[in-house]
Amino acid sequence: MYLVRPDVLADLPVMSSPSSGARSTSLRTFHTAWCTSSRDSSCLRDKLQFTTNMLVKVESSWSWETSKMADDSFYLELSRSPIRFDPVSNVNNVFFDENNRQVFAVRSGGATGVVVKGPDAKTSINFRMEDKGSVISIKFSYDLKILAIQRCYKTVEFMNFGQAVDPVEYSQSCKGKTTKIIGFNWVAINEVVFITDHGLEYYQVIPEKKTLKSMKTYNVSVNWFVYLPESALLLLSSSTLGNVLHPYLFRAGQVFKLPKFEVDLPVVPKPPKLCLLERDVTMAQIYGQVYIIVLRHQPRGPGHASAEVVLYQLQKESPAKKTNVLRLDMSGRFAVNIVDNLIVVHHQASKTSMIFDIKLQSETESDGYVTYHHPVLSPLPIKPFKLRVTGVPTVAGPEVKEINCELYSPNWIVFQPSIIIDAKLGCLWTVCLKLEPLVTMIPDKCRLMDFLLLRRDCKMVILSVCKQMLTPGRQCNLPTIASIFDKLNRVYRSYLEEETAYAQAVEIAQARGTGTPKRPQRSQAVIDQSDMYTHVLSIFVDNKEIKYKFMVAVLVEYIRSLSQFQIPVQHYLYELVINTLVQNNCFYQLHQFLQYHVLSDSKPIACLMLSLESVYPPAHQLALDMLKRLSTANEEIIEVLLSKHQLLTALRFIRSVGIVDTVSARKFLEAAHATEDNMLFYTVFKFFEQRNLRLRGNPRFAPGEHCEQYISHFLMTFGEDALTTVVQ
Repeated sequence: MYLVRPDVLADLPVMSSPSSGARSTSLRTFHTAWCTSSRDSSCLRDKLQFTTNMLVKVESSWSWETSKMADDSFYLELSRSPIRFDPVSNVNNVFFDENNRQVFAVRSGGATGVVVKGPDAKTSINFRMEDKGSVISIKFSYDLKILAIQRCYKTVEFMNFGQAVDPVEYSQSCKGKTTKIIGFNWVAINEVVFITDHGLEYYQVIPEKKTLKSMKTYNVSVNWFVYLPESALLLLSSSTLGNVLHPYLFRAGQVFKLPKFEVDLPVVPKPPKLCLLERDVTMAQIYGQVYIIVLRHQPRGPGHASAEVVLYQLQKESPAKKTNVLRLDMSGRFAVNIVDNLIVVHHQASKTSMIFDIKLQSETESDGYVTYHHPVLSPLPIKPFKLRVTGVPTVAGPEVKEINCELYSPNWIVFQPSIIIDAKLGCLWTVCLKLEPLVTMIPDKCRLMDFLLLRRDCKMVILSVCKQMLTPGRQCNLPTIASIFDKLNRVYRSYLEEETAYAQAVEIAQARGTGTPKRPQRSQAVIDQSDMYTHVLSIFVDNKEIKYKFMVAVLVEYIRSLSQFQIPVQHYLYELVINTLVQNNCFYQLHQFLQYHVLSDSKPIACLMLSLESVYPPAHQLALDMLKRLSTANEEIIEVLLSKHQLLTALRFIRSVGIVDTVSARKFLEAAHATEDNMLFYTVFKFFEQRNLRLRGNPRFAPGEHCEQYISHFLMTFGEDALTTVVQ
């Protein structure tokens, strides 16, 4: 995609766009530069004055240094490690490829070198090519093995890149004598589409044979086009007004023509002329859906001074549907980015940006068909930054200067989803969202949580908000806290369901011998119980400034929320409640919580209750009752009873639950012997003799039961005559 032609640098109006027929000398606007709702343009002669000396200094050595202004005053910033490239000059042309996010710096038509800078070392390449004239567009294939170059409106040339550059080029001309190539895009590895003023031509590139094979052709009169690499989706504009849009989807070597649709125009000129321009339209993926984003310029007049952004959701079986309208309440020049599923609208005149979230229900209106959105927050500028440059060498070393960089510069060129390029400075940034400042900017904690839960990398910020809402001086009321817990656990429950479904799918795939299904990717953060315990609740209960009643209320509310969403509560949360109540001598409340099952039964909780017997004697019986209700804790109940020397109770228990035949006689005899109560020992011994007689027809203990020690003790105490004999 052509950014700047040096021969027109002094005269090209960056913030407005000429017709698509002049693509070789223009900037693609709206998603590549500023678009304007006032429809005017101005000369760059006095706007792009950036001295050659300063460009040399910037190019030689520089680094970013953020402004000293408070970080919490801005919710947007530019990436601190931009991609740097040779700025535009008399001998250097600059291009950007949206597919691979590569910047091409072409010197002297490529004869003195082409420097390609990408997001990483793998996508950064240097090479030379023969100067065959001015380059209009230059792009690598997805695998970086084929380079496509457009130097005229009839032909695209190709070069193979394998282990080394193959200097022999091969080319493909468009079909038709009067046809012109408006542009081209790689849609898959070895697949390219030409967009002409007569339609589109879809080709397969065969690098081994250095030829192209025509796969499909569509005829439609084309004004301009936009392309979305993430979805391999092409959008063509046709009709006199330019508002009839034709979507084409490329998948697995095929092209699918989706239903065309019309974009609403605020005013239709007479006589009709091209109204919907390329600079006013872009496409983006937002929350997994493809949207066509249109800047609509309201006509001048009272009450119609502001612009708006209209979203059309792409449909497979029907025309794209108008679903959302973003009300800007401003006029002037705008540019759009997509950052973390937020629509960021930059406004040049006020040097501010607005963020819109189409999934956030607050700040919206609806007529039943279209949802109207206001900005999530008041417009704010992007965080300022300074450019540190190395100047003239001195005895003490290179002179270092700091330059205040102009935000919302006329030189800025905007690409989707979140890229800003300054071809004059030689910098490519991504726009980044700063979540931390939003914690104080959005005072409504429920609305804040709704917003944060839709963002990436938000887990620690969410936990910070949870911790803050429980801190003295900034505490939220209990209904608000409960609402936030519900929001977190609704997402948590959804995550658990997805994990369960995935595990079942894997099990089915393994049983059928098919491939392992792909794990679903989640965009939302999941705050589970361990996160809340570690980062919020355990710290919360240790705060001596907080009243214990509030502590207990919060803990119980979180447990209530988990239970409401049918999420099994981990025992350590119950332990927090129990320990808090015990530390404050609230035994009656603890008793009620257990009795009415506010605290669910579990073995760890029962063990904790047993340990509290010394400070609260009824805890022992509460623990036993809990273990009995579990019906899977028979061993634990036996251990508790034996440790308390309640052997007769233990014998009655094993008989009541039907496990007499399986329990260890040695364990009971050992406990009876430890009591030093001969009559109790006699009773236990006789109980198991009767069991042996019933099971094996013989009262004797089997050698494998290891009861010899206790048999000897019985004989010494009661004599051999006391042993049960078998009646013949």
